[in-house]
Amino acid sequence: GDVYKRQKQSFMLTNEMKGADCTHLFKSAYENRYTWESDFSGYEGRCSWTDGEREIKGSFCLGQDLKATVKEIDDEEMHKAISSQLWEVAIHRVRRSFTQTHGQNTFTYGNTNEIGSEIIVGGKNEGDKYRVKDDVVTMVYRHIHGNLIIILTEDVTNTGNGYLSKSYSSQYLDPISKKNLKGKSFYKDNFIPLSKGGPWVLSSRSIHQESSEGSIINKQVFSFSDLKSLGSKQG
Repeated sequence: GDVYKRQKQSFMLTNEMKGADCTHLFKSAYENRYTWESDFSGYEGRCSWTDGEREIKGSFCLGQDLKATVKEIDDEEMHKAISSQLWEVAIHRVRRSFTQTHGQNTFTYGNTNEIGSEIIVGGKNEGDKYRVKDDVVTMVYRHIHGNLIIILTEDVTNTGNGYLSKSYSSQYLDPISKKNLKGKSFYKDNFIPLSKGGPWVLSSRSIHQESSEGSIINKQVFSFSDLKSLGSKQG
C-alpha cells in the first residue's frame, strides 16, 4: 500500500504545485540518463541492416572522437543510415553538465498525467516541455532545427549507472500548425555492456512506422555484433 500512497501523494502534490519551480526534479532525471565516462575509448564490431527482405552487412568503428567509420558497405544510402544510427547513439552518451545544457532555462510544474509530471521550460528554450516520472524523462517536446519533435519513452534499460531508453516513439510536427510531418516512428533499442562495468553500447535497434490502420510498415533492424572496446590499442 505504501507505493500507492506515495504515488497518490505525489499526484496531489504536483497539482498543488502548478507553476512552482521544479528544476531539481528535471535535473535529477537529466543526471540519471546513462552517459559514457570521460575515458571512453571507442569500440568496433560488425554491423548489419535488414528490412526483412534484403540484408546488408559490414563492419564499423566508432572512435574516441565519436566519428563512425563504416566499411564493406558500398550502398551509399545504407552506409549513411548505419553511420547516422551510430552517431546518434554516441551523441546522446556524451556527458554534459546540467548547467552546460540547461543553465539558461527555467523549469516549472505543469500538470500530471499517467506519462508523468509536466515540466514547462522558460528562458532560452521557452516553448519546450518535458515530462518526468520515477526519475526518467518520459516525454520530450522540443523545437529543433525548425521542427517540433515529440519523443515518448515507454520503457528503459537500467544500467545500474543511469537509464537508457529502450522502447520509445518519435514524431516530427510543424511547430506552427502542429501538423504531422512524417509518420510516428517506433523504436526498440537493446544495449549491452562491452565489459563488466560498461561502456554500454547499442546492440540492436528496430524502427518501424504504423499505418493509420495500425499495421506495421517500413520495419528496419540495425544490428551491431562482435563488439569490442578499442581500449589502449589507440594509444
